[in-house]
Amino acid sequence: MDPKPGSHFLLAPSASGPALRAPGPAMPRVDDHLVQPETREEMVRGRRIIAAPAHPPHADRHCRIDYVIMAHTAPGYITASDLLTRVGPGSDFATDTCVRRAGIDPSTGARYLEELAFEVVSEQSRRDITERAEDLATRGVRRLIAIFVKKGEVGEWSASENGWISLPLDSMLEDPTLTRPVVVRALLDAAVADDAVVDALHTKGNPRLAQIEAAASERGLEKGLEKGLEKGLEQGLEQGLEKGLEKGLEKGLEKGLEKAITAVCGLLDLPLGPSERAELEALDAAALEALLMHLTNERRWPGR
Repeated sequence: MDPKPGSHFLLAPSASGPALRAPGPAMPRVDDHLVQPETREEMVRGRRIIAAPAHPPHADRHCRIDYVIMAHTAPGYITASDLLTRVGPGSDFATDTCVRRAGIDPSTGARYLEELAFEVVSEQSRRDITERAEDLATRGVRRLIAIFVKKGEVGEWSASENGWISLPLDSMLEDPTLTRPVVVRALLDAAVADDAVVDALHTKGNPRLAQIEAAASERGLEKGLEKGLEKGLEQGLEQGLEKGLEKGLEKGLEKGLEKAITAVCGLLDLPLGPSERAELEALDAAALEALLMHLTNERRWPGR
């Protein structure tokens, strides 16, 4: 919601710089706590609350959000769970998952305020989550996403409308703190979450994923060569019955080598147009075998 006259708050950090301080005295530092960290105590507008361990519906969704958002977090940002934040003069509580800029905010000497936060709403009342959303927005947290477990819905807090805006499950959640958009359904559906995480790791250029893809490509190349030679021998045997075993084996080997070369060109994305095919037809088995070895080792046509 819009700040009230006389309120003191921090404007949300931009995508490229530290938080901007609004006119007037600043709020307490984010790490100037009212409750003892590493306990279950929280405080919302002066009311002391004990944050009890979660039942499966809440715990399961919380874990899934951590899984998805951590994979999508952009370079220079950090994902955290249950990060205790001094939200206001009388509020000191944690969101389930949040993303903040890495490092120390030079304007405060403390960690940066979270920019994107997530709350799982299972047993909480609507009033409770709304009070938290209002305080977070006033503090300067740029976005708060709530997962309403019992309804199977996802909403985003709108300060301008002072209410929750429903997010379609097939819509995309885009934010500067994320390396790529996240499909909203991934916050609810385990299978979609897995797909989203794989896509995020691919976007980040994850080295291990690149190794797996390279190994799969190599296996495909080997399989293509094997199949091509097998097919060539089969055709050679068939032709040998008609034209003589020796001639059939020779032609079969040539055909097999041609198919192997075709497979290699497909796997390595090498050109195989009319000129290349005409070149293949003019070569005997020995020349085809030499060309196959050259394409496999050099990954280009001779002289190109």
